[in-house]
This record gives sequence, structure tokens and C-alpha cells, in this order.
Amino acid sequence: MNHEDAPALAVRDVRKVYGSGVEALKGVTLTVLQGDFFALLGPNGAGKTTLIGIITGLVNKTAGSIDVFGTDIDKEPERAKSHLGLVGQEVNFNPFEKPIDIVVNQGGYYGLPRSIAIPRAQKLLTDLGLGDKMEVRAMELSGGMKRRLMIARALIHEPRFLILDEPTAGVDVELRRGMWKYLRGLTEGSGITILLTTHYLEEAEQLARHVAIINKGAIVANGTMEEVLALHEEGGGETGDFRGGRLEEVFLKLTKNDA
Repeated sequence: MNHEDAPALAVRDVRKVYGSGVEALKGVTLTVLQGDFFALLGPNGAGKTTLIGIITGLVNKTAGSIDVFGTDIDKEPERAKSHLGLVGQEVNFNPFEKPIDIVVNQGGYYGLPRSIAIPRAQKLLTDLGLGDKMEVRAMELSGGMKRRLMIARALIHEPRFLILDEPTAGVDVELRRGMWKYLRGLTEGSGITILLTTHYLEEAEQLARHVAIINKGAIVANGTMEEVLALHEEGGGETGDFRGGRLEEVFLKLTKNDA
């Protein structure tokens, strides 16, 4: 089968019911095109992290199907995972290890020989502003540096699809800007597809081309950023509106708790 024209991600009617009876996902359908910068937004507990867990093989779904570049995650899980790089919410590397070793060892999980992994890791760490921190213990890095180390680790096997789950939580503004510039360069230069979840809605608004908003396990908006922003037309639409607040207004309108 030719997967060249397949979307990066095709989620079809995915449901997740936990043993407790909680329905975390209620038939989610979502498509992310190759080379897209896609934001998946929603309040805490809406189902974002559950969906990412299912896509990356960390959580079992109850129903539905997911393809990554045309590869069914159930039928060919290893092949599907080889396309993916994940930057999760939790910092989960050995704090006593050096950044260079953390990234090179990750390459080993994907069968990369050290002769390839070492120079690639050095370039990734340098590009992400950690060139002078490669040989220190990871515990000595600031919070923002640890996040960037996780991005380098996720990119070592040159995945075609990078998933970022709250990558800038607790990261100061200057470091966040540098991180976004780098990530935007990836989608424009290497054609990497990025799926982002974030609570910083103004960042999503500036970065993402497409956006989906999930609330209580269901998709409540999905389209280009402009289409979703157009849902907020009250108050004169764009007149005098800067692009910082409109997504927030749409988000709050779609996710407010109807008592």
C-alpha cells in the first residue's frame, strides 16, 4: 500500500471507557495532514492526554481506529511508532545522566548506531540551545532546558510526526519563543508534522494552521485557525481585535460548563 498521500494522523470514531465507567473519549474523529502544525486544545480532563496516549500506544482504546501515515496502530504498532516522536508532560529522564547520553541512548532504542546518533544528538542539542550543556548532569538544567532536552530526545530518530503535550508548561517567555521558532522551522524546513496541546492559547493561535477543541471527550470545533476564530464574530469580529484574544473567547464559549 502506498502511504505517501495518507494523512499524518487519521483518528476515526475513537472511544475510551475506563473500568470505572468514565467515558474519556466519546467517538473522536480527527485528521491531521502531513506537514501541518495542528493544535489540540481543551480544558483539563477533556481527553487530550488520553487521545495522545492512545495514538502513541501508551493507552488502549475501547473502540475506533487510528492510522499514522496510513499505518494502522493495531496491526503494525512498531511501524506506526517509528514515525512518532513524543514530548510528554512529565520530565522523565534520568537526572544523573548527561544530555548527550540521554539523546544518544534514545537513538539506540530505534536501532541507530552511535556513529550516527552522536553527531545527530550534538546537532539537535546545539540547535535547541543546549550546546554548552551536553556534558553536565541533566539535574543541573533549568526547567526550560529540560523541556528542550525532551524535544531533542524525541527527534533523534528523525520522526515524521512530533507530538508535544504541554511542552512549554513552566517555561519562561523568552525560552518559549526560542522553542517555537525552532519548531516552526521544523515544519517549514523538514516538513515534520506537529500536533500540539497547550494551555497558552495565544501561542496556539500564532503557530497552528489547524485547530481542534475537545471538551468532555468530544470534538466541539475543528478546522483551520481562521475558521475556528470566525466562530467569534460578536462584537464586530476583527475590528480592533488583536489575534491574541479571539481564540480564548472561542475556547471559553465552547468549553464553559453548562450547569
